[in-house]
Amino acid sequence: MIFSFRSATLLVAGLMGLAGVAAAAAASHGSDPRLMAGASAMCLAHAPALIALHAGWSSVRTAPLAAALLILGTALFAGDLVVRHSTGHGLFPMSAPTGGLLMMAGWLAVALGAFLPRRDA
Repeated sequence: MIFSFRSATLLVAGLMGLAGVAAAAAASHGSDPRLMAGASAMCLAHAPALIALHAGWSSVRTAPLAAALLILGTALFAGDLVVRHSTGHGLFPMSAPTGGLLMMAGWLAVALGAFLPRRDA
């Protein structure tokens, strides 16, 4: 069995959904839920998007790029919030804004997919 980037996208979507639910649970038990709730929202918003990209992989030319950007962006953004909640400081300077910009670029790649039909289409 060959494990492709497309398969990895579905795997990450499942793990991202799991992380989103776990972060929501953590947010409900802390004194200040804002950071964990933000991490949860980002994970739970982008996991279904990755599932949709996996499903449309063959018809959306930009699916691999969009998936990569959404995965990396969400990991940086949500990861920074979780680390900030746990330790009081972020992953590295500008990690959350960098993650946010990558997520926006991922959504732009999704939108651009409407104008770039598959070669075989």
